[in-house]
Amino acid sequence: MKKSPNRYVKCEGLFKIYKTSDIEVVALRGLELSIDSGEVISIVGASGSGKTTLLNILAGYDSPSAGSVKVGNYNLLQMNEEQSVRYRREEIGFIWQDTSENLFPYLSSIENIELPMLVSKISKNERLSKAEYLLELVNLSDRRDFKPFQLSGGEQQRIAIAVALSNSPRLLLADEPTGELDYNTGQEILQLINSVNIELGTTVIIVTHDELISSSVNRSIKIKDGKTSTEIRRSIDSSSNIDQEYYLIDSSGQLQIPATVVNQIGRRVKFSKSDSGEVIINSDE
Repeated sequence: MKKSPNRYVKCEGLFKIYKTSDIEVVALRGLELSIDSGEVISIVGASGSGKTTLLNILAGYDSPSAGSVKVGNYNLLQMNEEQSVRYRREEIGFIWQDTSENLFPYLSSIENIELPMLVSKISKNERLSKAEYLLELVNLSDRRDFKPFQLSGGEQQRIAIAVALSNSPRLLLADEPTGELDYNTGQEILQLINSVNIELGTTVIIVTHDELISSSVNRSIKIKDGKTSTEIRRSIDSSSNIDQEYYLIDSSGQLQIPATVVNQIGRRVKFSKSDSGEVIINSDE
């Protein structure tokens, strides 16, 4: 892939090792990831694949054990505490799967949206104006004074999106944002997230295990065993969806090939390159 002048997120050789007593668990194993500014992508993978670990690192909630992580002008491995706070407050917005983690139960919708701006010491008039704009953006102006328990699950998640956008982040991170919603409501939330991307130009990363959700965005990256394995790019128009699947080669030259393909071609292969630049793999067994 050619280097983009709009590269916004860049992970290189990313490792995360959790240590408990004498046990080491490797959650990320040299993961590579590049995202351009303004993209909407999904990160898919089974439980334990490393996708949530990656999201927590990008959110600044966790630190990698090795590698490089850059988001915009921030180098996440070199930030001090003050820079980390500023990064989490100004650069990113986060949507949790559990709506109770997104909203304070004793605050109204507009108060929840205003709270991050209050912490950032934004003036009262500006807070109110921005909160009302975001309520309109998520189509819940009529729920302005409702508390979370008075809202449906889908409405709570819409308010959570507004809260995540209150400080105008460049990066919106969503951890299974439709995980607790029914299919139709989940599709509405995904449509809203795509609308936010179009309206505000916000870069969006959605972590999910649901393949149906990943089909709603133009680019999906699959993580397997802590590494990026395949990528699907979609050209979506009113008449058809065209998917192209790519296998990803990391910086060390390693390539993850699905087991179904390995079973077909075996473990001993020959590589050749055509005049058009295509790489051809032939079985040698």
